[in-house]
Parts: sequence; C-alpha cells; structure tokens
Amino acid sequence: MKPTSGPEEARRPASDIRVFASNCSMHGLGHVFGPGSLSLRRGMWAAAVVLSVATFLYQVAERVRYYREFHHQTALDERESHRLVFPAVTLCNINPLRRSRLTPNDLHWAGSALLGLDPAEHPAFLRALGQTPAPPGFMPSPTFDMAQLYARAGHSLDDMLLDCRFRGEPCGPENFTMIFTRMGKCYTFNSGADGAELLTTTRGGMGNGLDIMLDVQQEEYLPVWRDNEETPFEVGIRVQIHSQEEPPIIDQLGLGVSPGYQTFVSCQQQQLSFLPPPWGDCSSASLNPNYEPEPSDPLSSPSPSLPYTLMGCRLACETRYVARKCGCRMMYMPGDAPVCSPQQYKNCAHPAIDAMLRKDSCACPNPCASTRYAKELSMVRIPSRAAARFLARKLNRSEAYIAENVLALDIFFEALNYETVEQKKAYEMSELLGDIGGQMGLFIGASLLTILEILDYLCEVFRDKVLGYFWNRRHSQRHSSTNLTSHPSLCCHQDSLRLPPHLLPCHTALGLLSVSSEPHPDILDMPSLHVAFPSSPQIKS
Repeated sequence: MKPTSGPEEARRPASDIRVFASNCSMHGLGHVFGPGSLSLRRGMWAAAVVLSVATFLYQVAERVRYYREFHHQTALDERESHRLVFPAVTLCNINPLRRSRLTPNDLHWAGSALLGLDPAEHPAFLRALGQTPAPPGFMPSPTFDMAQLYARAGHSLDDMLLDCRFRGEPCGPENFTMIFTRMGKCYTFNSGADGAELLTTTRGGMGNGLDIMLDVQQEEYLPVWRDNEETPFEVGIRVQIHSQEEPPIIDQLGLGVSPGYQTFVSCQQQQLSFLPPPWGDCSSASLNPNYEPEPSDPLSSPSPSLPYTLMGCRLACETRYVARKCGCRMMYMPGDAPVCSPQQYKNCAHPAIDAMLRKDSCACPNPCASTRYAKELSMVRIPSRAAARFLARKLNRSEAYIAENVLALDIFFEALNYETVEQKKAYEMSELLGDIGGQMGLFIGASLLTILEILDYLCEVFRDKVLGYFWNRRHSQRHSSTNLTSHPSLCCHQDSLRLPPHLLPCHTALGLLSVSSEPHPDILDMPSLHVAFPSSPQIKS
C-alpha cells in the first residue's frame, strides 16, 4: 500500500475507508472516497467503478463456467522412430475341427451342440468323414472336455506352416503361441507371452516384416451337414493384427485371407491417448472376469490384472455374463469358472452370447492409452503358371492342391513413423488464472497484490470494529469494578470484614484510586469504621 500523507491521514485509523481508498492500488477508489463533499464528479467515478467491478465479475463467472464444462480438443501428429515393436499377429483356420480327428465319442458328446446332429445321424456323418460308425455296445466316456477336443482336433500349425520368415530370418512354430478364440484353436506370432522378448523392426516395406506361407488343409474341412449360424461356407484363414496387451477378437475383427493368393498387409502404428473424466470418458481400471455372487473380502489383496483394453473389457464382460447365466465359461474366456459342457454350450452359453451381442450390454469406455494399427490390403494370385510346377516339386503337392490350399501372407510397416491421436484439455487452470488476471487488470486495474491489500484492510476492520468493541466492553467492566476497591478506607473495610468488593457500600465521595493487592496489615475495629463513614448509619455489632 502507498504511504500515508499529511497529519490528518496519519491520525485516522487503518480501518478508515478513506485511508484505504487513498492507499489502495485499485484504480478509482481514491476518487470515490476522497476528501470533500458529494459532487457530480464523485458520483460519476462511483458509477464507473461499480460498472467496471460488475463487468469484471461477469467475465470471471463466464470463464469459470467455461472451465467447469471441461472441454477437450484432439491433436493429430505424425512422429518418426528408428525402431518399432512389431505387432502381434493371430491366425485361425476358418475350419475349427479336422475331420480326421473326430471320433464317435466326440459326436456323442458334441455332435448336437457343435454340428447340429441328431444321434441317429451319427453313423451317416462318420461315413461322410471316411470313418466307420461306432460298433454296437459303444460306451462313451463318463466326462468330456471341450478345450481338449479343440486342442486335439483343431488344425496344427506344424502341418499348416509351409514357410516362415521375419525380416529375412527363418522362423517356425516355436515363434507362435497357441491360444483359444471363439473360432477354436489359433496361433499368435510375437505375443510376448511368458515374458518372451518382443520382436522389433528397423525398416519399413516388404521383406522387413512377417512372411509366411500356409496350407489351409481343405481336405480336413468338415462337411456341411446342416445350415446353422456356426456353419462356415468359406475357405482360408482369419488374421488379426493387434497389440500385445489386447486379446484377439478374431471372429469379429479378423481379416479374411484366401488360398491361391498372396496378400500384402501394409500397417501403420497409431498411438491413442484419451482423457479420463470429467474431460473425457476413458478408463484404465481392468474388469475382473471372475463372477462373484457375493462381494469378496475388502481386506484381501487384489489379484494382478492385465492393462485395460477395450477388447479385454468386452471379453471380461461376456465372461461374467455367461458365468452368471450358465455357471460356466466358454473355453476361450478368461477366469476361474469351469469350462462349459457341450450341452451347456448349446442350451445356455451360445444363446446368451448372441443375445448379449445383439443388445450390446457391455458398456466399456475407451482405454486411456492404446495402440492400434491402420491397414491397407492388396493381393495377387499364386502360383503363376511358371511357378506352379516348381512349387509342386518343392512342397510335394500337386498343382491343383497348391491352387486350392496354399496362400502367402506378407505383413510389414509402411514406414517407421507412427501417428499419435491425443486428447488434451482445451482450457487449463493456468489459462483460467491468466484470463482472470487479464480481466482484473483491464476493468479495475488490480492485481493479486490488490487482493492482498483488500484482505489486509478487512483484517484491520475486524480488529478495530469487532475485536475493539469486545475489548472496550471488557475494559469498561473492569473499570467499574476498580472504582469499588480504590478508596483506602474501603480497602481497610474489605480486609477487616473479608467481604468481596461488590458487597461493600458505595459512596459518591469515593474517587478513582489504584487498588492495592497487598492485604492491610491492621484490622480496624468497629468505631474506626464508624469514624471512616460519619454520614453512614452505625453498624451494630
């Protein structure tokens, strides 16, 4: 605050509004509360100050309202890198079970659930598979495991994989991880499972990614016995390119690759970053796939979970729904629930999943951080007439078999750059404070120190007006009590009778004297007390 000037201002207390107005750094107050009488000039200054303060408060309210709406903006950028982690590649044969691996026991347990077969149709179906029907007196196994069926009868990568190279170096089935999906037994390249080191690439373009040649084994495809929702009419494989943290949903997001073609898939990595509430709707809390009919112990330590992904959330949601409806889970679902039996697959699990997908019951927000891959596909026919005979000799297959069963797949990065899609706060707290400071300086010529001056003035007013009132009231009470005990003879009277001051008689002749805290050494007798107060009536003993 500015120093005071003049003897008149020096005599005024700090709580005086004129002293504050003359010293405050806020513009206009000195003209409103300055010395002198009311005038047109002072009124105009008062109106200007009030209008400026009202406009400032309106602008502040608007800025605060805009900030509380929590707007965000999306920034798209492209960045370069010298090395990129190669994505996970999941492959599934469209045919879930090999015909040569099915047995009468499999048909007894799973023929109705998976193939829609009646028990009376089992012998004819086995003959269509090239197998002999079950002999009389056939006894099925007491139990049956769907996961073991797909693991045994699903297509083996050792038989399908004809050639594999990554960045020009040979690879094989040992570089793939077997997993279960809704399509059955599948394989993932560069999954990073069990702590395996992730493969990277340092160059873009063909020949710097994954090159594989596959045999779809069309002779192992199951015959189409009856048309239902699970009957596949196509031939080939499904491919999904995804990050290592994201589980494959290949039945919904997989690309189709046909035999007789070489398919080129050019990828570009995209890193997405979203804001949590209230600016966005992303989440990073994983959903536990295990259905708990009763809440677990809150004191127990939570089990470790994978990073949150959109597909992982949907898969966990489907698992909890099936576990709640059927008391089991499908073989590709995570969790600790038992795997559904074939009858539970048919009567409960499949209808529950289909109904859930139609209703879209899973409300899964976007992850706060995720990686996806934009893809561009192109294809050419293989083999050419010039290469058909060579491939037939190399693979020990006929030219017709190669044309109907062999495909090639080349997956690579288009370039070693990646896109970033990032949500950012459109209005930060620093911007709000900057706008408030700008409006404050524009309309009322104030700053943060001006607010401190106002607070200091309010403290002075509180001290002088409120605390001063109580202090003066207490002082007046103490002042009245000292009048009763200040006269020397009254002090003697108090000491002789040992009476409290408020019980002693009051006389108008008593003056203001200091009260002695020391006891009187002498004890007055009753005549002396009568002499001290001649005009008072005598006190009889």
